[in-house]
Amino acid sequence: MKVGETRRVHGLDVKRVDRDLYEVFIGPQHPGSGHMRIIVRLDGDVIVEADPDIGYVHRTVEKLSEGRRWIKIIPLVERMAILDACNVTLPYVEAVEKLLGIEPPEKAKYLRVLLCEINRIASHLYGMGIFGVFLGHSTMYMWAFGDREVFVELAEWLTGARLTHSYPIFGGVRRDMPQGFADAARKAVRYMRRRLEDYRKIFLDNPVIRRRLEGVGVIPRNLAIDLGIVGPNLRASGVEYDVRVVEPYEVYDELEFEVPVFEEGDALARAWVRVEEIRQSLNIIEQVVDRLERMPTEDGTSLIHQRFWPKAPLYRQVLEREGRVKIIPLMAAVKVPKGRAFARAEAGRGEIAYYVESDGADVPYRVRVVTPSFRNVLIFKYVVPGHRLADLPAIYGSIDYFPPEADR
Repeated sequence: MKVGETRRVHGLDVKRVDRDLYEVFIGPQHPGSGHMRIIVRLDGDVIVEADPDIGYVHRTVEKLSEGRRWIKIIPLVERMAILDACNVTLPYVEAVEKLLGIEPPEKAKYLRVLLCEINRIASHLYGMGIFGVFLGHSTMYMWAFGDREVFVELAEWLTGARLTHSYPIFGGVRRDMPQGFADAARKAVRYMRRRLEDYRKIFLDNPVIRRRLEGVGVIPRNLAIDLGIVGPNLRASGVEYDVRVVEPYEVYDELEFEVPVFEEGDALARAWVRVEEIRQSLNIIEQVVDRLERMPTEDGTSLIHQRFWPKAPLYRQVLEREGRVKIIPLMAAVKVPKGRAFARAEAGRGEIAYYVESDGADVPYRVRVVTPSFRNVLIFKYVVPGHRLADLPAIYGSIDYFPPEADR
């Protein structure tokens, strides 16, 4: 190839940019890079430079929020990370609650945590399944996606929707825990604990996989801090930082769980962190359902703040006749007092933060969100160079980068 010439090689666009360097465009086809493009420059098969080219699924979530009523923004923002819906929407709801000057009932807080941990497990299993595909390990993909379905079904039973639940609302949650849900959750917990041991045997301790991942894509502790990366990627580099512990929200300070931390900082450590976080989420789910079972529901006031609870006796009679509590909030045109609020949470891929500003209208003046994938994308630029091209899928899969969450 001549300098400046571009050719299609094995499905990739390859351009010779120098006498000794080739430029390879990976993506933005979904199967290859997940709605993004990585521009790598190669000296032979060694990556000299890697530029993550993001923005292919940018949907202007922040700008769209300025034209929607406060309650209607919840189903908008949760589409940034569909499998992690509650963790993504909860800090937005909490920020608005700060402006409204309200706090949800205790039972609603536990229900929020319950769905957050169910979503966290589903999100990690999704990432592990994609990781398996990137490494050519089809069994890991099929197992993780099959086990993910267990928790997707739990979320559907709790909220009424498989993926986009819109479950947390200002002052509480939409629905109570259904009858029999606690036993089903415990059964899912017992099943998943056994499966984690299977994952260790077939994937994490697989000699072939270990050779692909050990010492690959190492993020030193100091670099991880300097880049500002978050979530499992940060904790795999020896930094014990989790918003649920550093700045507890809802009822996390009342629950017992550990924050898994590994020191190696390589692709294998990042995989192990996610597996251990699943284990901790299972512990949290057990504690939450035990406590929820001891909280009887007399009416919807245990699920939502009194300000938004309809007090009409006829409304309560309808709910009692149906045998369940479902919140139909009187908040479609709620006006939020002037002010600014900030809230953050620990989503499946790391810290997610919202800045919300109101000018007193029924729509926000400003909504700003910083997602974990947007912060973690810098890993590609600083960690990938120096590795061989064949190592790129292993590094990518270990990062669990989700383009729609970053582009928002």
